[in-house]
This record gives sequence, structure tokens and C-alpha cells, in this order.
Amino acid sequence: MGLGLARLLILVGGLGLTLLGLALVAIVPAGSPVGIYAVGLGLALIVAALIKRVRYRSDVAEREAAPIGPGGGEPMDALLEPRFHPTDEVFIDPTSGRKMRVWLDPRSGERRYRAEA
Repeated sequence: MGLGLARLLILVGGLGLTLLGLALVAIVPAGSPVGIYAVGLGLALIVAALIKRVRYRSDVAEREAAPIGPGGGEPMDALLEPRFHPTDEVFIDPTSGRKMRVWLDPRSGERRYRAEA
């Protein structure tokens, strides 16, 4: 699983916040509410960093840390497996303004997203 720099920083920050919260709970009796809050927030950051995906990317692309295509989808020059077929579903990505097409594996229902040229 390839972690980007931002995800790595969030993960490290979450771990540090969790440890700080645990220390507050253990050392400072009056710091328990703040410590519990810090532990909860730190754990939330850790979970978010581990499950966050880049928008419109497949699990395979995430696991292999493949390059990100236009609009956050699959790279335009990457070959999609033959099981994927283009659909009539097209939308404009609100962040990049790119026109995106949905590709579908009819057997599994798995979807891939690719910017239109």
C-alpha cells in the first residue's frame, strides 16, 4: 500500500496525538477529558489515513500506487482490462472540471473512471 506524503503525515500526526492523549490520561488526572478527546481524534486520523482513497481510483491502482490520471481517475494511457466496457454515464468532475466516463465490469459491477480526451 503506497502512502502519499500527506497521508503519511496525517498517520504520524494521529499516532502522536493518540500517544499524547494516553500520556495525559495516565499522568494528569485532571487531563483525562482532554486526553480522551486527543486519543479519539488521533485514532480518527489514523483510520482516515489508512482508508482514504484518491477519488475515482480502483483498489488495484491504490494498492500498486499507480499514477493518478486526469480528474483523479485512471491514467488515460493505462490499459483497462477487457472486462471493462464504457457506459453512457458521463459527468464533470467538480474539482478539475474534467469530463469523466464510467467504465463498468458487467459481471462484478466494479466501476472505473477515466477522463475523456
